[in-house]
Amino acid sequence: MKEIVKDTFLILVIVLITSLGVFTSCDDDSSSGTGINVIDPDQDSLDSNLGDGPIDFTQFNDTYGSIASTDNVYDWAHYNVHDPSIIDNGDFFYCYTTDVAYGTSVRPGHQIRRSKNLVEWEFVGWVVGGNNPNAQGDTGYPPLGLDHIHSNGGEPFDNLWAPYAMKVGGEYRVYYSISSEVPRLSAIGLMVSDNPYGPFEERGLVVTSLNNSTRQTNAIDPTVTVSPSGAHWFYYGSAWDGIYRIELDPSSGLPKQTGDIGTRVAQRAFTGNSINGNIEGPEIIHNEEFGKYYMFISYDWLQTKYNVRVGRSDSPDGPFYDILGRDMNDDVDDLPMILAPYRFQGHSGWQGVSHPSVFIDKESKEFYMGHQGRPGIDSYYMLLHIRQIHWTEDGWPMVSPERYAAEEETAVDESEIAGDWEQIVMNYQVVPGYADEQTSPDFQQGLSIVIHSDGTVSGTSTGTWTYESPWLTFDLEGESAPFKLKVERGRDWENEVDETILFTGLTTEGIAYWGKKIVK
Repeated sequence: MKEIVKDTFLILVIVLITSLGVFTSCDDDSSSGTGINVIDPDQDSLDSNLGDGPIDFTQFNDTYGSIASTDNVYDWAHYNVHDPSIIDNGDFFYCYTTDVAYGTSVRPGHQIRRSKNLVEWEFVGWVVGGNNPNAQGDTGYPPLGLDHIHSNGGEPFDNLWAPYAMKVGGEYRVYYSISSEVPRLSAIGLMVSDNPYGPFEERGLVVTSLNNSTRQTNAIDPTVTVSPSGAHWFYYGSAWDGIYRIELDPSSGLPKQTGDIGTRVAQRAFTGNSINGNIEGPEIIHNEEFGKYYMFISYDWLQTKYNVRVGRSDSPDGPFYDILGRDMNDDVDDLPMILAPYRFQGHSGWQGVSHPSVFIDKESKEFYMGHQGRPGIDSYYMLLHIRQIHWTEDGWPMVSPERYAAEEETAVDESEIAGDWEQIVMNYQVVPGYADEQTSPDFQQGLSIVIHSDGTVSGTSTGTWTYESPWLTFDLEGESAPFKLKVERGRDWENEVDETILFTGLTTEGIAYWGKKIVK
């Protein structure tokens, strides 16, 4: 089995980690604040400035330089978001994130936001160190994680990375990631609270990694899945040796076996002796309808080619297989790729669209994906995107081509299908390496097609179509077999159109197709 070559990679990891803390650019915008006030953790969790009225979409800009600084932290809403982890506690959706901001440094501590509708968000505070935006020194670091870094000759970066949040009984658990410039000197620990907004206390370390000869992935990017019997399986990892799995003690949230670093469950392919890119940020969810566990993984460089791959398993501890039946622990690049940098016509595009949080709305039972998006006009901006997840008839996830806008879902009639559309086909170009090599986002481009009322398709794709709500079936030249696309209503964010018709689907080879109808 190949091991990842670490020479230039270690330098690139340092560049990545440093860049998460300070993102600079000279671009600005005309965003205005949301007027959200500081939330006192001693107040009731329902005390909020979020309303139930119509959504004001004029507040959603691709850039937000005028409110990016920490002086405006309580106006950030869905801005300055990276590596979200989202849970539904019944009253709100809570979102926990990496500590980042555009054009400025930020205090560590894992930022907390919340929403009622998954579109409008308010900033609540931090997991570690309370609600002071200007906390200094070690205030925003968990003591045990900080000690692991210091005792092994390192200094922590200015931010905590990639949290994972879950609720177990009446306890809220947030797994944090702390790292340093010393290669692979990192730790994942556990913070707990009776409230989703804290205050949180540190319970212990889950897993650590060191700059040594041990074969192990980097101890960051945690996630947990729970089996029907109540077993807790913890997954983590970034680069080095892929994605690892550890069994936890459900009562404590810490490892069943002290010192367990886990077993590898997923890795990337190689081109010659060079790895095809990063692998990190696992997310595991269970879909009861299909009786499967799904592992969503982030591929490639976070600022450019970052994309989402998926595999599934009959068991919460794996093994996981991709849509072509390949073990994700083999050195192949898995399919499907359900989300990647994309650009519809008339827009700068969105890149860095990965490290997903996958969660269920308790009321609707619908699945959603949250992730960061970086606008093509300036990829140092980071915004929270939420997308609906749909499922193929044989149980593979696919995401909406547009962000969720709390739109009313009604059936789409066959008479509404014909017209001018933009279509995106999620192809992929391998560029082995990391930041220095993967400088292009490789946008998947929106191209014009026409769906004719006579049952034909012309333009970039040619072929025929049929429709039986909600499934649009394409039989296109160049594809080996007909395939189905889920049709829904949604917002056209690029053209600021409140409602249009969208489709999303997978070919028999696992290639994602997206489309949106152009409203004139």
